[in-house]
Amino acid sequence: MCVYWFHPLLLTEFQQQPLLNGVRLISRRLEADGIPDAQSLSCPSASLYVVESHSRRVVTESLVLAIGERVPGARILVVGEKFNETNAIPLLRLGVKGLLTYSALAHQWVRAREVVSAGGFWVPRALLSVFLDKIRDAQGARHPALEDADLTERERQVLEGVLQNLLNKEIAKRLQISERTAKFHVSNLLSKFGVRRRADLILLKSTSNSVL
Repeated sequence: MCVYWFHPLLLTEFQQQPLLNGVRLISRRLEADGIPDAQSLSCPSASLYVVESHSRRVVTESLVLAIGERVPGARILVVGEKFNETNAIPLLRLGVKGLLTYSALAHQWVRAREVVSAGGFWVPRALLSVFLDKIRDAQGARHPALEDADLTERERQVLEGVLQNLLNKEIAKRLQISERTAKFHVSNLLSKFGVRRRADLILLKSTSNSVL
């Protein structure tokens, strides 16, 4: 797990054994007045990237964007004082999978870490609903339910890989197809569900109680 922090108090919290619970911690201190970019950011390999939210939205969003550029498919969880529609929706659009307040660290951290590390989402339900509504409004139509969509058997297999947050090359290897073919199927899935990002498909699944 890699933690990007601006203030030492957050690092102190994560250095406590109950929060780590055997997880190897890599820490990266950030300059409070700087805006990180992909070229200069140190981005070690990790199963989870924890980002401390900055008081300036542009700093937090730039950091998330830089991590995403350096590590495609990175599983990112942002920790901050509070989250609302203004600061949360842009982060979700950038691919953030977890939002956790400082006050919730003690009792939600272990579960949030497990869920996000596994490719799921840990986002307050109200914010997740707002985000999905914005996606639907932007597309001008409601998305079909995942379990009701008219998909070929191969598309369902590819969709399963997408929902597990696998990269195209990982899906291709699993299904013994070319990476180009996997990319083709993913593009078709995005079109059929009326979304622009793979993360949107995962969000649709996370708000549904149905199983494919």
